[in-house]
Amino acid sequence: MKAQVNEIKISYKGGLKSSMLQKISNSKDAAELLFEDWDKDTIGIQETFKVVLLNNSNKVKGVYQLSQGGITGTLIDLRILFAVILKSLTVAVILAHNHPSGKLKPSDADITLTNKIKKASELFDIKILDHLIFAPDGDYYSFSDNGIM
Repeated sequence: MKAQVNEIKISYKGGLKSSMLQKISNSKDAAELLFEDWDKDTIGIQETFKVVLLNNSNKVKGVYQLSQGGITGTLIDLRILFAVILKSLTVAVILAHNHPSGKLKPSDADITLTNKIKKASELFDIKILDHLIFAPDGDYYSFSDNGIM
């Protein structure tokens, strides 16, 4: 008797021509793209973690919402993050999350998580270009601009 197994799929559907994709040149470009994508009804209430997936020319392949949590935090499962990155054949990413409190300074947990993701990404030769923290008003903090990437 042949063993039965479940089919597993993680989907990514590309299709836009590269010339149509938005290029990210700096933190301001990334911040504008992400803030436009953010749910304004929840940005001041719940912490959400997103990732911008980029090709080798820093053009946006997509934005993926990895998690949504509570007022003071959200859980990040690195296995799911890297499943999305690898399935979409992404070579560089920008991490982002919001602080409903409006406080832009990264917490020790934010810095630790960023370093953990950077370390894991090195194994796959994936660049972590930045980590942005958003306030509900759209103001943001860039790890890269502040020299902590």
